[in-house]
Amino acid sequence: MKLGPVPVREAAGAVLVHTIRAGDRVLKKGHVLVPADLEMLAATDHHEVVCARLEPGELAEDVAAAAIAQAMAGANVAIDPARTGRANLRAAVAGLFAADRDAIERANAIDEAITVATVRIDEPVRAGQIVATIKIIPFAVPGEAVDRACANIAAIRVASWRPHRAGLILTRFPDTHASLLDRAATAQRTRMTRIGGELVREVRVGHDIDQVATAITELASAGLDPILALGASAIMDRRDVIPAALERAGGTIARFGMPVDPGNLMLVGRLGATTVIGVPGCARSLDRSGFDWVLERCIAGLAITSGDIAALGVGGLLDDGPRPAPRAQPHIERGVAAVVLAAGHSSRMGDNKLLVELDGQPLIRHAVRAALASRAHPVVVVTGNQAERVRAALTGLDVVFAHNSDFASGMASSLRTGVMAVPNAAAAMICLGDMPRVTAMHLDQLIAAFGEAGDDGTIIVPTCERKRGNPVVWGRDHFGEIGELSGDVGARSLIERHASRVRTVAIDDPAILVDVDTPDALAALRNT
Repeated sequence: MKLGPVPVREAAGAVLVHTIRAGDRVLKKGHVLVPADLEMLAATDHHEVVCARLEPGELAEDVAAAAIAQAMAGANVAIDPARTGRANLRAAVAGLFAADRDAIERANAIDEAITVATVRIDEPVRAGQIVATIKIIPFAVPGEAVDRACANIAAIRVASWRPHRAGLILTRFPDTHASLLDRAATAQRTRMTRIGGELVREVRVGHDIDQVATAITELASAGLDPILALGASAIMDRRDVIPAALERAGGTIARFGMPVDPGNLMLVGRLGATTVIGVPGCARSLDRSGFDWVLERCIAGLAITSGDIAALGVGGLLDDGPRPAPRAQPHIERGVAAVVLAAGHSSRMGDNKLLVELDGQPLIRHAVRAALASRAHPVVVVTGNQAERVRAALTGLDVVFAHNSDFASGMASSLRTGVMAVPNAAAAMICLGDMPRVTAMHLDQLIAAFGEAGDDGTIIVPTCERKRGNPVVWGRDHFGEIGELSGDVGARSLIERHASRVRTVAIDDPAILVDVDTPDALAALRNT
């Protein structure tokens, strides 16, 4: 290609390098000049123009872009007309982008004039969305280079969502609350709907190998595929409940564990022609995780081999927040105590809200039983307002009572009373007595995170949907400052002051955000 100034009378067929205004017309960069253009330019005192002129064997940018786009467009891909050296490729259907990475790399390595850019492989796309663009950098490119790029046939494609009918198995422990299972089921139902599938049947069973095996067999016999199994506790190895149940049902394990976080503890297996996925706990939330990557491939009809999963590691760190190791137990030696605050006036409830019944027992009893079922020890209950009634509500529970005679001055005095009652603990987990949906599982996640940190100055704060919740674990380095608080304030100011020592733990359950301050809040909780 020759590029430079050309006398107007000799510029027919050349490509303008710069936009030119000629009288009341504008000839844009990239315009191919025709004799009428030359007459107009001469009439407006333009004697030369800066042009690009193709040499033998070269193709103009639009011609080259269109040719490469036509060759590389595969299934379910539509092509826009090439303009200014660019041809966009769009998804003709909703589905999963499934390009040939090697072919695209080969095309980009042929000549610096040729570029092929795409969205991320395995990205869900909507119909009409641009999924790739072919851009020719200069005004022309050697035809031989274009021919080589066109050899990468059907490298860009979209795998359409298929109308799968899925089944869901949820396991539970005796104390697992139905609302936790309800939220988990809703998340999976929403996932399936988003990608063109349908969750048509849900089974809830005990966290038991035989019960799960029976459920897998029943759902497979009903023709449901895939079968999603979400356990009450995370799958830890191939001998755990869900993988053992799959094998007992006659199925096989293709892969346990994946190099994507969140989503490490995921299982993929088969029962005959049916795909069975052991769902990681992070999938209780709709935040994207490795589970979504695998489920989407399944619904798009793409292979999910062990090798496919192993290849997901680069780019597989989706969230760099701290995560507790589910079975790491340094917290046992480090002595995390639970302090349950139960001293307040409950002025907005009109009565002591902690004594109001929910699901057949006082509100405070829910919070204390969760603490006792966790790995926290001891469990200290700070009393104040109507102390004797609170004690009576907790009859038979193995707790330590610490009375705050100054409870009328506000929350700070209860915090001070609580941390003073656990002088030998490495940390105090401050629990609110009016948060009845917080479970032992939530508390153990926070305790494990503190144990992992190995630092008595760490503050562990739970989050859900990027909102901070409760309870908060305070390393003993902060006990002195907590003791200096005053008035009706909590320890939020200390969290801000020591932001560098705060570790957040994502908990996929809004229970950590919900307390009961008003009759309306209690009524709403009773309806969930």
